[in-house]
Amino acid sequence: MEIGSIFLLLAILILAVLFVSRPFIQGRRMLAVSGEEQELSSLMAERDRLITTLQELDFDQTLGKIPAEDYPAMRADLMQHAADVLRKLDAFQAAQSAPTDAESRIEAVIAARRADAAQSASPRFKSDDALEELIASRKSARKEKSAGFCPKCGKPVQRSDRFCPHCGKPIK
Repeated sequence: MEIGSIFLLLAILILAVLFVSRPFIQGRRMLAVSGEEQELSSLMAERDRLITTLQELDFDQTLGKIPAEDYPAMRADLMQHAADVLRKLDAFQAAQSAPTDAESRIEAVIAARRADAAQSASPRFKSDDALEELIASRKSARKEKSAGFCPKCGKPVQRSDRFCPHCGKPIK
């Protein structure tokens, strides 16, 4: 074998190995989850679990599987635990969504620039009267072309049409 063909095969082999190993390399990067994301996920999972448990408890009580004297205590305990989880979840989400001082300043600057850009952009029509005149002139130009509607299908026809373009009926 020639040396060129050996290098070519070696290059193809290296590319194939890189292509096959790429998902494994990227998978490790994607698995890195921050502690905050993990905390939020666990709180949401606990909330969902408690809601499902409450639904099952109500269903079991309706079927008579749970004694009437035990049901209120079990339900109150689950409701208290669910309220605690919801309070934690609300506090966690409020802490994450609270903008920092720098973010609020950036948002204020962006809002001011957008307001300046909206004021400086000159409108296409200086007044409503000019716009009304343009609309009236276009309507009159279309009115001269329009001959009404086809008596058979009701579609619009033009003055130059001898037959309806939609159904083919002769127009008088």
